Amino acid sequence: MSRLTKTGIIGAIIAAICCFTPLLVWVLAAVGLSSLVIYLDAVLLPLLGVFIAMALYGFVKQGGA
Repeated sequence: MSRLTKTGIIGAIIAAICCFTPLLVWVLAAVGLSSLVIYLDAVLLPLLGVFIAMALYGFVKQGGA
């Protein structure tokens, strides 16, 4: 597995955890930055797409399965 594929998979997992659980909301509230919560969807969803595309590109570039 190439480094690009690993980075894409790990990044997609972390972005998905932050998108679909209130984990990042709790962290931001704990450090006093809860005003940034309104921007999470605008940042995390495109970031998730970028990491998924990166993983797919790395997978295809190395020759697939």
